[in-house]
Amino acid sequence: MDPDAVAKAFVDHYYSTFDANRAGLANLYQEGSMLTFEGQKIQGSQSIVAKLTSLPFQQCKHNITTVDCQPSGAGGVLVFVSGTLQLAGEQHALKFSQVALF
Repeated sequence: MDPDAVAKAFVDHYYSTFDANRAGLANLYQEGSMLTFEGQKIQGSQSIVAKLTSLPFQQCKHNITTVDCQPSGAGGVLVFVSGTLQLAGEQHALKFSQVALF
């Protein structure tokens, strides 16, 4: 398993799905998954997707700047992503970062 290839495929799929259909992210989370969003801890696939679909914007476009990854000790991959988020109708993009373990 090439961690870089796995991370790139995951990031491409995750953010293209987020931008087009956030509800479609449900199968990428499990009941033990946790999302921390602005200090709020949200656990479980349904709760995470409910949070993501309730964000106050309908259209967005992620522009990925960095994808850094390494194998985790448990046989998975730890991925750090940073970039910008362009919201429809907004002139300036927002910066974001995300860490995922899968």
